[in-house]
Amino acid sequence: MLLLISPDGVEEALDCAKAAQYLDIVDVKKPDEGSLGANFPWVIREIRDAVPADKPVSATVGDVPYKPGTVAQAALGAVVSGATYIKVGLYGCTTPDQGIEVMRAVVRAVKDHRADALVVASGYADAHRIGCVNPLAVPDIAARSGADATMLDTAVKDGTRLFDHVPPDVCAEFVRLAHASGRLAALAGSVTQSDLGPLTRIGTDIVGVRGAVCEGGDRTTGRIKPHLVAAFRAEMDRHAPERTVGVSAVH
Repeated sequence: MLLLISPDGVEEALDCAKAAQYLDIVDVKKPDEGSLGANFPWVIREIRDAVPADKPVSATVGDVPYKPGTVAQAALGAVVSGATYIKVGLYGCTTPDQGIEVMRAVVRAVKDHRADALVVASGYADAHRIGCVNPLAVPDIAARSGADATMLDTAVKDGTRLFDHVPPDVCAEFVRLAHASGRLAALAGSVTQSDLGPLTRIGTDIVGVRGAVCEGGDRTTGRIKPHLVAAFRAEMDRHAPERTVGVSAVH
């Protein structure tokens, strides 16, 4: 299981660089613009320059509307700026067909520029609160659009967590559906160390965190601390032997 950490800017990215041995992906977002809020192109470039070259940078393109052209341009901007994982939050897509249309446009825009970049179709565990596409439809959206991975996060950051909205057995089905189509499965949403057991056992490929590695556990007012990243990785490693037997590497 890979560890994705989301700093809120260049200063925190430098703290991530100090903990580079413990993390796998540095994620760029702008939390005050939403759960998957898009940051500025220059911030993506600065963070890409701030972290070791062998650590891939992920960038969100926003909690996007059902506007395939707009989203495709945003995704191209992210990959041009140095991101190698491009995440799209299907916030404004209310049907699978809308999600597929948006993601196909993103895949084309990104892959035409950089074939080895990874496109991630992201849904929301609390989709019922915002009226977007059902979480269990997202793996099929990823497969039918040609995206490389699928993800669940929480849209509303109010203290509720991934498993409050999508319990472990439903998350396991999400992961199974992703793997059945050859896609990576990523899970996030106020994940804590106590969630690592079930996340590992169901075969999650990427776990995304912020609050769990911030001082005081506060994703908003706390700051990422290298020693907390190290502690989180240690707990991941402790649970690693529990990974589902038969789960194979998709990429």
